[in-house]
Amino acid sequence: MSLQLSQKQIANRIMELRKIKGLSQTELAKSIGISRPSLSKIEMGKRNIDILELHKLSQVLGFSIDEFLSPNFQTDEIFNYQQTKEVVKKEIRISVPTIKMQKFKNVLLYILERCVGKPNMGETVLNKILYFCDFNYYELYEEHLTGAKYKKLPFGPVPQNLSSIINKMIENEQLKCIKTTYHNFPQKRYIPLVKPDLTQLSAAEKSVIDNVILQLSDWNANKISEYSHKDIPWLATKENEFISYNLAFYRELPYSVRVYEDEN
Repeated sequence: MSLQLSQKQIANRIMELRKIKGLSQTELAKSIGISRPSLSKIEMGKRNIDILELHKLSQVLGFSIDEFLSPNFQTDEIFNYQQTKEVVKKEIRISVPTIKMQKFKNVLLYILERCVGKPNMGETVLNKILYFCDFNYYELYEEHLTGAKYKKLPFGPVPQNLSSIINKMIENEQLKCIKTTYHNFPQKRYIPLVKPDLTQLSAAEKSVIDNVILQLSDWNANKISEYSHKDIPWLATKENEFISYNLAFYRELPYSVRVYEDEN
């Protein structure tokens, strides 16, 4: 297919039309018969689209191929203002995370149980492991793992209300707090007193958590903080503001956890 448009222009138009339609990447990919990673790669301008796929997209998203390939094509000309406004409201509502308290506690207990013997596992490292578990899962599945909101603070992303959640778990004798030192620096650690309820974690959720633990749980606070500061969601967020989960879709290696395998 010979096009005057760049691959990036095509990518942006497809992504904009999908969002106006209120479709997730998973929904759109399924409707045109390709994998979600393939669609993600198209929307990032890293994969060409063939004429058959473009034809299927035109049917699902409701555009004329001739108009779509025109240099003057405007996505907002297809839909009226009211439709766009309603979809924007819907997307905002969907994208705002709501914490799943029991899920969050079980993820926390599972991480601490797996890492209980690691001397580096202080608050700073724990915060970053929780962050990467949540954002890696969202990047892979477009769904929230714990639904925790993370704020950009000087030493890295921190889950909102983590202190109050932990204090409540200590009161309920689910956790124990100990103060120690690590390489001559004061450290606060948490020891699980109860086992996580693994029935609350799906195989996919547990796999994401295990991979984060395998990659990051032996790093010290400085190393994991520096690593988190180079992640796109962190870089694109202003100081003291909440980090949008949707920024995970703009990651590149080594942070991106997606595998782009195009379907034949």
